[in-house]
Amino acid sequence: MTKKVDFYFDYGSPATYLAWTQIDKIIKNANAELNMIPMLLGGVFKETGNSSPAFIPAKSKWMNKDLKKHAEIYGVDYNSNSFFPINTLNLMRGAIAARKMNIFEKYSEAIFTGIWVKDVNLGDIPILQDYLNKNGIDTKELFSLVQSDEIKTSLIKNTAEAVEKGVFGAPTFIVNNELIFGQDRLEFLKLALK
Repeated sequence: MTKKVDFYFDYGSPATYLAWTQIDKIIKNANAELNMIPMLLGGVFKETGNSSPAFIPAKSKWMNKDLKKHAEIYGVDYNSNSFFPINTLNLMRGAIAARKMNIFEKYSEAIFTGIWVKDVNLGDIPILQDYLNKNGIDTKELFSLVQSDEIKTSLIKNTAEAVEKGVFGAPTFIVNNELIFGQDRLEFLKLALK
């Protein structure tokens, strides 16, 4: 039986970006199924009493160095974002809209790369729209969906379900009811998929 990985994510998490750069290879090697679930990390933090490392100066300084080391190990581009932390509400609604439009992978690649490689302020709506247009994404349809009650409700539901399942940060993976937190525990994910 094929194992399924629920990958709870928010584009605004640099650790999630790094995990995203590795996940396809892990899934392919394990012959598993990937279910990427957009959630609002700010909402998770609020419900769990957790907070972003960005607001803890010593942890933020350490984590930035740690993320750069992981990017080097993974052989991927990574830059800290000058506008971090970014309000990701529209980005995460956009992920759900992009799935409806059958452009989820293209959208995710554009957003992750824009924030964590190109240092773009994707929390700014006009900048986001311009950036997505330049990446061949129909922003008229996307933003129409983003403003719909259906998409707004879906993101709220995803976030609430994440908290119910014990998620307290991003990235979080759930395999066979086992919760694995953090891109630095991808080896744990590989073990869970054996």
